[in-house]
Amino acid sequence: MKLIVNADDYGLSPHNSRAIAEAFRKGLITDTTAMATGEWLDEALALAKEEGFFDRIGIHFNLTEGIPLTGEMKNCPAFVENGRFHKHPDRLHPLTKEEENAVYKELSAQVKRLTDAGLTLTHADSHHHIHTGPFLIPIVLRVCHENGIEKIRLHRNLGKIKLYKRIVKKRFNNRLHKNGMKTTEYFGSLADALLCGIPGVTELMVHPDYDANGLLIDRVEFRDGVPCGKALSRLEQFSDEEKIDYRSL
Repeated sequence: MKLIVNADDYGLSPHNSRAIAEAFRKGLITDTTAMATGEWLDEALALAKEEGFFDRIGIHFNLTEGIPLTGEMKNCPAFVENGRFHKHPDRLHPLTKEEENAVYKELSAQVKRLTDAGLTLTHADSHHHIHTGPFLIPIVLRVCHENGIEKIRLHRNLGKIKLYKRIVKKRFNNRLHKNGMKTTEYFGSLADALLCGIPGVTELMVHPDYDANGLLIDRVEFRDGVPCGKALSRLEQFSDEEKIDYRSL
């Protein structure tokens, strides 16, 4: 049994990026994924260099929050409203050719922004799991293949999941493997792992942040703009598991 702990949303904000840096210092996480659209990205990448985890950063593809990088996407109402991504695109709706082109150019631009900053991207996942959309994953895979990204996050298969959803997720995960992508065996949240344990080579997703009292937490929501969640130190319950990072997967 081996464990990867990935912190999502790096570069999204000053507070969450500093929390991720602290989680690295404490040995609670092994990897992070950066948002190329993040408003604090440049400062976050400088912090990663200072803290020594610049080589453990993947890409957090984003089509649901913030400002797009490309003009094509800014003019794509399926994803953007008033110049910003809206948070609820219909991931089950087939894309038009124009939408496919806009998504492809946007995700390619997100990769380029990170690689131009000097990153060698170790893996890929996505904000609000948009890469699991059946009409989005072909574009995500194309962008990954074109940019030498060989590792990607699974569809969640750890924890309590209804049977029909397990079937859908298994088919999706098999698709990743058939397209030559490397993955862990299991993926879920910290809550899933606390419920079910670590059954094999597993990735856990966390969102480090600080609550109103300055406690390092695994953020699950915002209440009146304040991050809320339980202590990230709960990861210490898995201190006996062998930790690896995406570079060695």
